[in-house]
Amino acid sequence: MNWRINILLFLYVFSACKQEKAIETKKQIASETPVKINYLIEVDEFKTIANQPHIKVIDFRKKEAYDKEHIKGALHIWRTDIEDASFPYNGIMASRTQIETLFSTLGIVTNDTLIIYDDNGLCDAARLWWLLQNYDFTNVKLFHGGLNIWKAANGLVTDENTIVEKAVFKLSETPSMKYYVSKEEMRDALNTNTIILDTRTLDEFSGKRQKKGAAKAGRIPNSILIDWAEAINYNGDKKIKPVEDLESIYSQLDSTKDAPIIVYCHSGVRSAHTTFVLTQLLDYKNVKNYDGSWTEWSYFNDLPFKKDSLTLVNN
Repeated sequence: MNWRINILLFLYVFSACKQEKAIETKKQIASETPVKINYLIEVDEFKTIANQPHIKVIDFRKKEAYDKEHIKGALHIWRTDIEDASFPYNGIMASRTQIETLFSTLGIVTNDTLIIYDDNGLCDAARLWWLLQNYDFTNVKLFHGGLNIWKAANGLVTDENTIVEKAVFKLSETPSMKYYVSKEEMRDALNTNTIILDTRTLDEFSGKRQKKGAAKAGRIPNSILIDWAEAINYNGDKKIKPVEDLESIYSQLDSTKDAPIIVYCHSGVRSAHTTFVLTQLLDYKNVKNYDGSWTEWSYFNDLPFKKDSLTLVNN
């Protein structure tokens, strides 16, 4: 009888050990798998958390639009606030210390969550999202729909400036720069199988239009054109289109979702939006945004470019 008890006891212990090992394996896999963050926030959820003390709302529009009306309690930031002005051309992302100083001045602390909105289909807001991702700050939400959706949901707006008290905000001292590409990296990629995606308009891509800030018109060689605005309901509510529509649009890339892709536009703003769409909504794994984009590239005469049209210089 004792041998039967011993066998049963052995089987019980063996089974328990297997289950414990399986649980530990699952925990290890889970810890090694990045948690997918949903960076979009809809108006119903936004309204429930907007007044919580750890929430900071960022109005990322031009100052005159903010002064006219904005979400009550919103802080104001614009493109020039997050640019490095030391370059001879515009649009280069601000340094880590510049962002720390800006956010500290606005009363933002390190563990705050930022909810960013604009009036341009999240194009401008996505630039700030992209910059913060490079500096490993992920407590960010992009308000899907912007001010008009907020007002339609009876959200409070005001024309009064938000009163702030200075705080201390810190970013990672060793940032990953995970979605960033420099001019040198962009140049080196021309000789590889990297997909180069131009997110500007057809007129900019062809060289017909030269926007203010560019030294010349044209495009980076071997570029594929997919206008960033195809991803949103541009003439409607400016919300991002459903995933199935996005999949169809970006099937033009004719690539796997692991393929290396570098996106660019005029100054890295529209391409930041496309970076968001590809990585966060369509699960592309190897997408980076060329920070200086065409504004920087056009400044250097030794860098190759293509154009198909006579150029009209305008803003």
